[in-house]
Amino acid sequence: MSSSSTVREDGSLLSRSDQLFFKLESFLNFIGGAVISAIVLLAVTNVLGREVFNSPINGYIDWTEQSMAFFAFMGIAYCQRQGGHIRMDIFVGKLRGRVLWSFELISTFIMFVMTLLLTYGSYVHFLRAWANGDSSFDIELPTWPAKLIVPIALSLLSLRLALQLWAYTRAIIENNDNPVGVPLIEDVATQAAKEAATVSGTSVDIETDLTGENK
Repeated sequence: MSSSSTVREDGSLLSRSDQLFFKLESFLNFIGGAVISAIVLLAVTNVLGREVFNSPINGYIDWTEQSMAFFAFMGIAYCQRQGGHIRMDIFVGKLRGRVLWSFELISTFIMFVMTLLLTYGSYVHFLRAWANGDSSFDIELPTWPAKLIVPIALSLLSLRLALQLWAYTRAIIENNDNPVGVPLIEDVATQAAKEAATVSGTSVDIETDLTGENK
């Protein structure tokens, strides 16, 4: 399952690198959201054009298909930084200290290797589309821009995973219960407090350590 998490910051080189890269991730995530908004407007315009003027948007399906890569992949590194990807933490949620960070390091390294392989494969796929001049079926939109965004997004995810590998390695060496640069799983009480604050429109400032105690 996906877990609510927080990312600690300090003045270290690791934290500064994390914050700088997070600005880029946030920008790309914003672009992905903007593409979704544009597709929604396009869908509304297409429906109104068909029903009112009997003139739907030419190539609507093609534009929608090409846009899917943008909003599906642009926010993938942002989501990893925030700890938003679906995961099962029933077991690791009970671990603490170096044991926990060792498990996180191993799983993150596996993700890192797989992401590198996917980046290479998707880039080869893009080159094939570029060389062959692949296009959509209806209005013959070039498909290479949508296929190029996949290796770009996966490359950014690889960089994010590399930062997290650095953070977990540092946490193991220092035996730090609350390392910077990685998503820390919040306990149920903190999650509930934040959800209540979101609903009420107020702010909540609760520091949670990995023992589940609120301060």
